[in-house]
Amino acid sequence: MSYDQFSQSVPAPCIIDTGIVVNKDDIRRLLSSLGRVRYIHTLDDRLQNEGEGYILEVFADFNQSTLIANHALYLNIHSFDYLQLAQSPTGETHFDLIQDNRQLRLIPLSNLLQEREVEQNWDVDTLEAMVTQVLSAKWDVQIDDEDCPF
Repeated sequence: MSYDQFSQSVPAPCIIDTGIVVNKDDIRRLLSSLGRVRYIHTLDDRLQNEGEGYILEVFADFNQSTLIANHALYLNIHSFDYLQLAQSPTGETHFDLIQDNRQLRLIPLSNLLQEREVEQNWDVDTLEAMVTQVLSAKWDVQIDDEDCPF
């Protein structure tokens, strides 16, 4: 049996709430969905920085840095060896990006389920407002046309 035949018969990993993720595409997918986070940066188990911010970009480029400044996080997945998913005692998942003796812990501050619900409601509200404005503008044009003597 060749390696290709063996690798096709082994199922892909299934990680639910806890575990280690090494595949860069999987890491990118996980991090891209986070939004607003609290971050804790440790080096040799000593606190270096902590704060809150919003993940603006998750990318994979060997020539660029991971940057955290001004409450903005630009995360290069090639800056880290792997991602470890774990849960706090209260059941909340956190994401630990690990590279040698460096750890960047990301704790979600936004709830993806609630954000999606708000986005859907906002879209309906926005659409209704736009339709109302268009109809109102059309009625104004019709009234102006009726008032015009020529």
